[in-house]
Formats: sequence, C-alpha cells, structure tokens
Amino acid sequence: MKREIQNRTDVSLLVHAFYDKIRANEEIGPFFNETIHDWDSHLEKLTDFWENNLFAVRKYFGNPIEAHNKVDEKFNHSINPNIFGLWLNLWFETLDELFIGENVDILKRRARKMGTFLMVNIYENRKKI
Repeated sequence: MKREIQNRTDVSLLVHAFYDKIRANEEIGPFFNETIHDWDSHLEKLTDFWENNLFAVRKYFGNPIEAHNKVDEKFNHSINPNIFGLWLNLWFETLDELFIGENVDILKRRARKMGTFLMVNIYENRKKI
C-alpha cells in the first residue's frame, strides 16, 4: 500500500529502489556502475541529499555539480538530455510506485529543476575545456 513520504526511512526506500533501477538500466547504468565503487556509502550520501532536499535536515555535504562534471569528462562528454530524461523518468516511476502525496510532487519538481540545472552546467563546463 502506498503512503506519504514522511521521514528518512521513506527517503532511503525511495533512493534504494530508484538506484536498483538505475543500475539495471542498460543505457544509463554504466555511468553509475563504472563510477561508483562503494554503493553503500553512495546510497547513504544520496539519502542524505534527498532527505535534506525534502526536510531541510542539513546532513548532506557534497558537490553535485563537480561530481556530474567529472562523470561527463570520464565518459568523453557523452551525457546528454536523453540521459537526464531517463534518470527523471525512472525517478518519477519509482516515486509513483511507492508513494503518494504532496512530497511526491515536491520531489518530482525538484528533480526536474536539478536535472535541468546540472545539464546546463555540464554544457557550460565543456566550454571551459
């Protein structure tokens, strides 16, 4: 039965289910599987990120812009809007499978904005190279 996203446990469930899909996806999976070596640690960090994003708990310390630019460089600047579209579709799908409520809509909007911001930043970073 679907429920509202209310706490870190819910965010962790979302993050783990989402990245299970990401890792299994033939098109987007390699960007993650060939970059992330400690999945347990990475999933904790992503749970921190989304928990902070939703509940403003300020546990997340990281630089998503730098991380995404490094991945783009590692993969010869092959990250494109389609990759972000796949990521976003899987995020929406996972949210809709597991949860209902206002926080689902909030996380969809924030992921859409974040994806756009990161993609623009990746293109700007390429100009500097």
